[in-house]
Amino acid sequence: MAGDLWTPVVSMVGVAVGGALTYLTQRTTQRAADRAEEQRRAATLAEERRGEQIRTVLEFVRFALETEGVAHARPPQWEVGDEWYRTARLAIDGLRIAENGVHLLCASGLHAPTTAYARALNQAVWQEGAGTSLAERLEPFKAEFLAAARRSLS
Repeated sequence: MAGDLWTPVVSMVGVAVGGALTYLTQRTTQRAADRAEEQRRAATLAEERRGEQIRTVLEFVRFALETEGVAHARPPQWEVGDEWYRTARLAIDGLRIAENGVHLLCASGLHAPTTAYARALNQAVWQEGAGTSLAERLEPFKAEFLAAARRSLS
């Protein structure tokens, strides 16, 4: 008779323990799935961000090359409003916009070399070269920018 009283209690304890273990297992599994999903989202976001940074750096490089071409084509005499000036103004404006894109979207280690290269290009467009070639004036800034871009994007 005493055994008959304990049977329902033991059964209820067994059901409660089994339910608790099932709940803990499901909760642990759900947490692991949530962590895996969060890691997948973070990896996807990082890859999208990297792609955006690469496009931003390439846009800056494109405008830098365009600006360098304008500097090479600089006539000995020019005036505000002439054809070369309008072309130069567009190139410099594009370069500045691209520079700001690098500052906005890329690592801070790339900011100073980008600004230095953009300033050197700006000076190459608007000022005479005082006896040095355009390549000599720009190459150190270009090399530093490209090295910093490689470091930043790898």
